[in-house]
Amino acid sequence: MDIKGKTAIITGGSRGIGRAVSLLLAEKGANVAIIYNSHKSDAESVKKMAVEKGVEARIYRCDVSNFEQVENTINKIVSDFGSIHIVVNNAGILIKEPFLETKEETWDKTIDVNLKGVFNVCRFSVPFLLKNPPAKIVNVSSIAGRNGGTVGVPYAASKAGIIGITAALASQFTSKGIYVNAVAPGPVDTDLFMGLSNEQRKALESLSPNGRFAKPEEIAHLIVCLIENDYISGETVNINAGRYIN
Repeated sequence: MDIKGKTAIITGGSRGIGRAVSLLLAEKGANVAIIYNSHKSDAESVKKMAVEKGVEARIYRCDVSNFEQVENTINKIVSDFGSIHIVVNNAGILIKEPFLETKEETWDKTIDVNLKGVFNVCRFSVPFLLKNPPAKIVNVSSIAGRNGGTVGVPYAASKAGIIGITAALASQFTSKGIYVNAVAPGPVDTDLFMGLSNEQRKALESLSPNGRFAKPEEIAHLIVCLIENDYISGETVNINAGRYIN
């Protein structure tokens, strides 16, 4: 896919991986619809930087776990931009609790945002993507969805579910021109891990063969590669500096 002139939706687009994806897509000439929930000033900053790259950019406040809000937001984006071609499901939360202390509300909120959010956005985007083949969906999963990770059962379950959604959507829609993939990063240097102590951070970094967290831009690069490729679908691509070789 030639990204130039296409319209992309990026959830969680105000910070971290979403910010990096929004700016890289804008650099390649895509118009960007940046969905955020809590950080309007950050979203405005990303919008400003995207516009400076010569593309159209707008921001939309939306709780991706809310079915009706997502429907209204997707419809508004299509009304504003005329069409959509790319969806990057990046919005996510992490609430770290020991399993035997995990609250029901922690489970519910994590699944609602991380997993139901992907369902909601895909549910209302796919009808429009079908009109513009080849269209692309990239979902952000995690190494935790593959091996359980170290940050809790609700998070791991939500990210494993994203892998299942990705495979199911690809099996149903690739033949109709929508290519659906996921990325499964190891720890990334984003706000998601801001609450870690130095000791906890060093312990996580030590699990990686190269001894560090990924940069958001490194994950964004892979996401954009999947968007540009017209022959990959149904895959969850690991990006963890070779952690699985240990």
